[in-house]
Amino acid sequence: MSLAPYSHIPHGRQSRYAPARYTGRMRHHATVIEAKNEAGIAEALRIVERELGLAVKGNPDVLVRRYGLFSVEDARRLRERAHDAPFSGEARALIIAVERFYHEAQNALLKLLEEPPKGTYVFLVVPAAGTLLPTIRSRVHLLRLDEERDARSIKPSVGEDAEGFIRGGKEMRAKIIKRLTSGTDDEDRRKKRDQAIALVNGIEQTVHVRAVRVGCTEPDVRLLVELQTMRGYLYDRSSPLKLMLEHLALVTPRVTREA
Repeated sequence: MSLAPYSHIPHGRQSRYAPARYTGRMRHHATVIEAKNEAGIAEALRIVERELGLAVKGNPDVLVRRYGLFSVEDARRLRERAHDAPFSGEARALIIAVERFYHEAQNALLKLLEEPPKGTYVFLVVPAAGTLLPTIRSRVHLLRLDEERDARSIKPSVGEDAEGFIRGGKEMRAKIIKRLTSGTDDEDRRKKRDQAIALVNGIEQTVHVRAVRVGCTEPDVRLLVELQTMRGYLYDRSSPLKLMLEHLALVTPRVTREA
C-alpha cells in the first residue's frame, strides 16, 4: 500500500508534522488550500497580496465566496464571473471556500480549475483535499496549512458520533452505523451522508492530532490512507454508505484513553 498521501505524517517520535508551504512566485493558476474556511481564506489573501501584488481590501479584482454545500449552479455562476475582465491591471483572484460538495459540482468546476481565463488565479479552500476528485487534484497546486501549534494546544472538537466511534466497541459502532444508514427519503439520506462525512473527518482529525502530539504509528498511517480513499467515495451519492461504514468499523483502532 502506498503511503505517499500521508508522507508528511511523522513515524514515531523522530520527525515532526510539517505540511508543505507555498513558496515562490505564482506559477499555478489553480491552488487548493486544505484548511478550515476562514484560515484558508486568510492564507489565500496573503498569497494574493504577496505574490500577485493585489490589494485585498475593497478590491473588486479579489472575489471571495463562501459555500456550505456547493452546487452545479454555483459552479456555473463562478465560471461566468471568472470570465469578467479585471477592473484594473492584468490579474484577478477568485477565492472559493467550500465546506462540502458532491462529484457533480466538482465536475462542473473542473474546467475553471483546469483552464482559468488569462490573468485569473483560482484558490479553492476545502477542509480535506481527499474529498476532491482525482481529476481535480491532478490539475492544481496543493497547499496544506501547518496546524501543529493548534494541534498541540487545543483539544479537537470531533463531534459526538466520531467520539463514540473511536472510543466505542462493536455494539456502539454498529448503533452509529445503523442510525447513519436508516434514511427514510432522499433528503434524510442526504443529511445522514453528510453526518457520515463529518464522522470520517472527526476520526481523521483525531489521528492527525495524536500524530503531532506523540508521533504516528504504522496503523495510524494505514487508517489515514483508508480515510482518504473512503472520503472520495462518500461524496459519490451512489456509493454504498452502509458497506463503507462497516469497513471503517473494522479498520479503526479503538482508543480508550486520551493520547
